[in-house]
Amino acid sequence: MLPTFLLTFGMVFLAELGDKTQLATMLIAAHNNEYPLVVFLGASFALITTTLIGVLLGKYIGEVIPTQYLHIGAGTAFIIIGILLVTGKL
Repeated sequence: MLPTFLLTFGMVFLAELGDKTQLATMLIAAHNNEYPLVVFLGASFALITTTLIGVLLGKYIGEVIPTQYLHIGAGTAFIIIGILLVTGKL
């Protein structure tokens, strides 16, 4: 159980570090510097909610579609997105 937790934490932490969500949160906190705790709570609740949706959908999809197909689909999607980003079409 601990290895799954650490892997999940590490992957999400690295993925979120410096992304547009973190930048938007920093801008909101800078603009509303009187209420940093409220900004923190709002951003935290939003991330918890989107993560819950992802976990529930992932559990359902994992029961319906074989894991091998999910790996192939996710890998293909990342490659396509990478190509589009490199070529400037995304």
